[in-house]
Amino acid sequence: MANELRFKTARDLFMACPAVSRDMVALPTEQPSIEFCRALLAGRVPEEAITFCAYLLPERAAVWWAHECLSHLTVLLDSRDQELLAVVRDWVSEPESPHHRPDVSKAAAMPPTTPAAWIALAAGRHGNGSAVEAAPALPPAARAVSAGVLAGLARVALEDRFSVLSAFVEMGIQMAEIEALRQSADAN
Repeated sequence: MANELRFKTARDLFMACPAVSRDMVALPTEQPSIEFCRALLAGRVPEEAITFCAYLLPERAAVWWAHECLSHLTVLLDSRDQELLAVVRDWVSEPESPHHRPDVSKAAAMPPTTPAAWIALAAGRHGNGSAVEAAPALPPAARAVSAGVLAGLARVALEDRFSVLSAFVEMGIQMAEIEALRQSADAN
């Protein structure tokens, strides 16, 4: 499966996305991307596996992954974050819909001070809405995805944090494998 990923090795990802080297301390290796991600999870800074997943996934899939991660934490999110997650969910289901574009642009224009606001920012970076055009200095979508998931994770009780982190990373890995299969099927 790892050979079908869009980035076969960690080094491939770091070469294609130089921003990841500013977001992570770990240095790239020739390990297959999935193995590298799991090594990060088992390493000194396991949160870097979240960042790696955010860059490993195609942008729309990364936004969906972040949505799914935060959806498991709704009890820790306020009503505004839950509204933003609904906007992101609607956008992911129909990213080209003109009906969703104003909502995503409005959400993405908000200061990213909460987990779901970061995810909305990532959706706005991906979509070609006015929020993207008005603020070209915004972080890459993967950085916003990573920030949103990590901000949500920070709200989890310390004793539960590693198990939740592990579940999020495994979900990201599964999504990367599904995306690889989908891209392979589309190519055939």
